[in-house]
Amino acid sequence: MTALSKKQQTEFEAAAFRRLVAHLRERADVQNIDLMNLAGFCRNCLSNWYREAAEAEGVPLSKDESREIIYGMPYEDWKNLHQNEGSEMQKTAFELNKPHK
Repeated sequence: MTALSKKQQTEFEAAAFRRLVAHLRERADVQNIDLMNLAGFCRNCLSNWYREAAEAEGVPLSKDESREIIYGMPYEDWKNLHQNEGSEMQKTAFELNKPHK
């Protein structure tokens, strides 16, 4: 395996993150509840992790600001454009699979 410098690793991780965010923006048809049920995380989780990383470095970032970074628009706008009401099956699966803190 090729040894990467810490700088290279960070740059590659950042590029992969940007690609993931772009992919999620392009796939607005994939509902957050489906992501949670299948993968255990969703766009909101990603925005929370982003905010937590910023705050760990002393950079205050609001929940709304971090969501706009991930969604590419204000969260309320995204919800109005793309979010559908979850089916009973989706909601049941979410209750069974949701992360417990």
